[in-house]
Amino acid sequence: MPSLTFRHAKATDLPSLLKLLADDAIAQSRTGYTEEVGPAIQTAFEEITADPNNELIVGEQDGQVVATLQLTYIPGLGRGGLRRALVEAVRVRSDLRGQRIGEALMVDAMERARARGCGLIQLTTDKRRHEAQRFYARLGFVASHEGMKRPL
Repeated sequence: MPSLTFRHAKATDLPSLLKLLADDAIAQSRTGYTEEVGPAIQTAFEEITADPNNELIVGEQDGQVVATLQLTYIPGLGRGGLRRALVEAVRVRSDLRGQRIGEALMVDAMERARARGCGLIQLTTDKRRHEAQRFYARLGFVASHEGMKRPL
């Protein structure tokens, strides 16, 4: 397998990131997914990268962005002040799935979270993503809570 590295996303990565985010039928069925780097996307990227409690990570292989995720570090009063990491928007390029790129990306995320003092890492995944659920379970994640969302 070609060399895989992980780094913070740069503004020039945005087109590749948007393509990854829209690279499946579930994502395409949702409103708001676009491959166009418009003002709202640019603003969101700037907010994420300026916030010390957020990291937008990309996996790069042979000079191409092939994976991404967002990590948010959350201080909390519960569990004795336990800091946790929230993983969002995990994606691996569809033609490269099954090559352990996602596993390497998640291992990198867990190492980053430990380095930031987190004692827990959490995520949600769409109930229709059965393969993703098996993937996370293989990495030791437990479906211990029921997630809920509500549009505002």
